[in-house]
Amino acid sequence: MDYKGIMELILDTDDVTVGGGSASALSGALACGLIGMVCKLSTKKDYGLSAEAQLEYAKELEDIREKLLQGIVTDANAYGVIIDAYKLPKETDEEKEIRKKAIADAGIVGASAPMENAKLCRRVYDIGKELDGKTNPNCQSDLVIGFELAKIGTNGCLMNIEANLPLVKDEVKIAEFNKALVELRID
Repeated sequence: MDYKGIMELILDTDDVTVGGGSASALSGALACGLIGMVCKLSTKKDYGLSAEAQLEYAKELEDIREKLLQGIVTDANAYGVIIDAYKLPKETDEEKEIRKKAIADAGIVGASAPMENAKLCRRVYDIGKELDGKTNPNCQSDLVIGFELAKIGTNGCLMNIEANLPLVKDEVKIAEFNKALVELRID
């Protein structure tokens, strides 16, 4: 399934297979589109950045958008890995151990996908803030909506890391996720 199919599932109130992680990545992708558009509409006049610099930001945002569209799919698949781990049998001690390890491993997958998306969304937010006051003033609302969407995307992804963190038992990965929670959060 591609991001469009997952977007349909996000919009479907009866579907429970995708959620906030994919929606957060989608917010970041939408932000890329808006802020990139503002950059392209700010090349005819000097608003504090050269046309070349505006187009460089637009290109970077297009690249990030593509990664976030894939990130929507990756996040949805990560949720599936967690669900599959919980469905493993747990009748015998051996089955319980296998299931326990599978859930812990799934927790890493479940926290890694939003961490990568959070890094991308945070970059989009930072670009938007860097551009504030340096773009066509007629597009100011689009710019602000763009970096606010990126903020929602970033912090939403971080909430998904926090949701999956209790499943993770690997201390190195726990430290990595906690570091991301501190470094990427936008107040």
